[in-house]
Amino acid sequence: MVLWEFWITAAVITALVAVLMLLALRSRHGAEPSAEHDLQVYRDQMKEVERDLSRGIIGAEEAGRLRAEVARRVLDADRAAAREAKAGAAPRWATLSASLAVLLLGLGALALYDRLGAPGYADLPMAERLAASRQAMHDRPSQAQMEAEAPKPPAVKADPKYLALIAQLRAAVKDRPDDLQGQRLLAENEARLNHYDAAWKAQAQVIRLEGAKATAKDYALQGELMVLAAGGRVSPQADPLLAEALKRDPKNATARFFTGLLYEQVGRPDLTFQLWQPLLSEGQKAAPWTAAIRGQIEAVAQAAGINYQLPPDQGTAGPTAGDMAAAATMSPAERQQMIRGMVEQLSTRLETQGGSPAEWAQLIKAYGVLGETDKAKATWLKAQAAFAGDAEKLAPVRAAADAAGVAG
Repeated sequence: MVLWEFWITAAVITALVAVLMLLALRSRHGAEPSAEHDLQVYRDQMKEVERDLSRGIIGAEEAGRLRAEVARRVLDADRAAAREAKAGAAPRWATLSASLAVLLLGLGALALYDRLGAPGYADLPMAERLAASRQAMHDRPSQAQMEAEAPKPPAVKADPKYLALIAQLRAAVKDRPDDLQGQRLLAENEARLNHYDAAWKAQAQVIRLEGAKATAKDYALQGELMVLAAGGRVSPQADPLLAEALKRDPKNATARFFTGLLYEQVGRPDLTFQLWQPLLSEGQKAAPWTAAIRGQIEAVAQAAGINYQLPPDQGTAGPTAGDMAAAATMSPAERQQMIRGMVEQLSTRLETQGGSPAEWAQLIKAYGVLGETDKAKATWLKAQAAFAGDAEKLAPVRAAADAAGVAG
């Protein structure tokens, strides 16, 4: 059915329903009161008694008894008619208001469907949806096509000395392609510069060199870098890597997130929700995908027909009450060591999982307090790479770097 045929059909059905309701209101407004109808019946019964008496069908005594019974009923009906007359029919304005409400309900139903419904959308049974999803999975472009179509990520403004070191690293790895550590460093640093195509190729060499020792994290990282190089799309060459990561470690968060993204892209929001909702409930606030899940999961749940309410964002976690109590009982040297350990933990997490601007700023401030200027400056450079092209997110980190004297 084409769109105009649907609207004509819907309008006709709505009009018919409205007419039937209006006719019901009109007939009720003009209907004879029930008590008046009863009176007419009793009058006819009284005439029937007189006819039967004149024909000799009943005697005078029987006729008198029937007259008395009918008269009693007439009196009861007459009193009922008086009560109905006192109550009166509905005012004309009430009838007109009800008629207007019927018309507005009909028009409102059409307007609501136009806004919330899917006019012209054909029936889509589950079997057809699954078939469409399988077809979408099959029809995905290759990794090379996706990279060619993807917008180029913004260039990272990094320290010239750092860029010179990366150029030396590229040359060294080219001369020694079987250098595992060199390939690891190249993959990591190319990613920091938003050179995701070069980064995933270096990571592929890492997996090749590791062989059977390659971990779920190694496979998940290459899959992630390929998705980033493809502009956020999961190619047919990337998802087997994610599948391998999940095979080796079903709890690998990176593979779970990007596999969920794949299902969302091929029309399986139900499977996306199954992967993303546990990730969100696990509370990995600093995970780089947390914001992406929070921004999309309600729409994913709605598309999957799932009633879901997004939990409140708890923000950045700080020291626990236990941490504070333990610090109060320590000597200055022990307290300094504890602080240094917490700082190193934060640094490791930001290096491996990423984090919020507030956490990067917190790390720079901590290094500044500890007097470790070199580490504060290195953290500032890494934060610039992490938030390249996003001045708003980089602003609090820059403020922390300025305060530590390392932003210049």
